[in-house]
Amino acid sequence: MSGFSPDWLAAREPADGRARHAGLLADLGAVFAGRESVTVVDLGCGTGSNLRAVASHLPRRQRWRLVDHDAALLAAARGRLAAWADRAEREGNDLRLIVGGRDLQVSFTETDLAAAPEAALDGSPDLVTAAALFDLASHPWIGRLARSVADKRAAFYTALTYTGDDTWKPPHPDDDAILDAFLEHQRRDKGFGPAAGPAATNLLAEAFGALGYRVTTGASPWRLDTAEQVLLRELAAGVAQAVRETGRMPEDRVSAWLAARSKAASCMVGHTDLLATSPA
Repeated sequence: MSGFSPDWLAAREPADGRARHAGLLADLGAVFAGRESVTVVDLGCGTGSNLRAVASHLPRRQRWRLVDHDAALLAAARGRLAAWADRAEREGNDLRLIVGGRDLQVSFTETDLAAAPEAALDGSPDLVTAAALFDLASHPWIGRLARSVADKRAAFYTALTYTGDDTWKPPHPDDDAILDAFLEHQRRDKGFGPAAGPAATNLLAEAFGALGYRVTTGASPWRLDTAEQVLLRELAAGVAQAVRETGRMPEDRVSAWLAARSKAASCMVGHTDLLATSPA
């Protein structure tokens, strides 16, 4: 899987939190309403932002397994979660977090999800979740994961899957060409095989629907303005670097676009959230 820095993940977390579809989060909470406890596996956990966004919607007692291929991100997750909680205790390599009246047991697993998604679901999870992951994954891998989740009869929730929609303001003459090149780059292999890119949400819905799951989706776009100037600049720089790697546009045009976008007034980036619940 392509790597992401803790700084980039920290910069995007507030925008991610605002963008999540509130209705789907409420629906997720309803799935486990009345239960005392829940066991969750978080795939591609990064620094733990998905746990921080979801925990308040789940039962009082929670057991989380955070899974990532990057040891540095897992270490950053330990530190950020401990700082976020009302109280944190180390229990060997695990954490016990007390936050908002909830008791969370959190373990950390370093593994190559691309090679063995089934291994990450060892045990009997009630919920499998992820954020900003599946547009990086391949069509076969998405199907394989869906079957693994269904084998556990677990619920599935993922947030912030990229849709391929970017709208910058004010417009720039090269916006369309830049986006086309960026989408070509996004469909390249990110460690899981050729990436699904903007098709990922439809592929997830088809895979879980074929397994008898009830699937609902909701839009979760980033809406960034000058108050998030740092994130706008980092987003533009990441897009420009991906475009450069395709070789599809001359450097002078990429640089001119980046210079303009570093001072953009706003950007909308399309994402979709998805909840799949088992008939069992």
